[in-house]
Amino acid sequence: MMTMIPILKTPLGELHQTDCFSLLSSIEPASVDLAFADPPFNLGKTYKSKINDALSDGEYLDWSKRWLDAMIRTLKPGGTLMLWNLPKWNLPLGAHLSTQLTFRHWIAVDIKYSLPITGRLYPSHYSLLYFIKGDKPAIFHPDRTPIACCRHCGGELKDYGGYKNKMNPLGINLSDVWTDIPPVRHAKYKKRDANALPLKLMDRIISMTSDPGSLVLDPFGGSGTTFVAAELTGRRWIGSELYCEDILERFNSLEGDREHIEKIKEGKNALFTNLDIERRIKSGNPISKNYRINNANEKCLCQP
Repeated sequence: MMTMIPILKTPLGELHQTDCFSLLSSIEPASVDLAFADPPFNLGKTYKSKINDALSDGEYLDWSKRWLDAMIRTLKPGGTLMLWNLPKWNLPLGAHLSTQLTFRHWIAVDIKYSLPITGRLYPSHYSLLYFIKGDKPAIFHPDRTPIACCRHCGGELKDYGGYKNKMNPLGINLSDVWTDIPPVRHAKYKKRDANALPLKLMDRIISMTSDPGSLVLDPFGGSGTTFVAAELTGRRWIGSELYCEDILERFNSLEGDREHIEKIKEGKNALFTNLDIERRIKSGNPISKNYRINNANEKCLCQP
């Protein structure tokens, strides 16, 4: 394997200022637990790296298949490959991956990514493909999500009727449609530009498919969200980007991301978020005693 000198090195990870093929050729085979890719979408966008984002469809697919094959080589048996892209591209690329890996899920992430197009449905989700190397994943422990509640009064948006006492106190099973990922461009979460991946998205992916100490690979670093999520959750990581200044600046001051990921942790693996509990108390409608909740102050939260 070719030896490369990282432009950024932390106790857990390495960032290389190079193209994806150079990085992938330097990585030992069968060494990666999670390989994640968020490539350019071939929409004619102008990137700081000056790459050509306006290839013909055939050129784009051929290029994508080449780096996907290189990523597959790096995966451990049971390792995960996740591909984030538009449905248009993930349809043929998923077919290519299916010839070498085992399909697990097509996850639809409910985020609008363009303006409405006359004569077509409004594009409102990204595709996240989930494949594994082999018959079953070596690591799989998805987060559970809280009950969806009204953001004003905290009341449940769905009536669980007589099933309240049967619900897991750690929350709802994660589905393959994610409607709770906030777009980075929303003011509340806008720590990076509009094309940056939401930290909540990468925390969920990394938590589900890796363990502390696992190795996470991302050959299209972008604004560095994968690396930040890995660093702050104790995963080893390696990645590349042609233009690294934004990532270097981000790692120079991780406090904002650290605070953000702590809030993300508070909002998962619980039947109700603390914020929804507070809303219920203020509205005079405490949580039914039939629920089994695991919050530390649960004794004062439920109806008598």
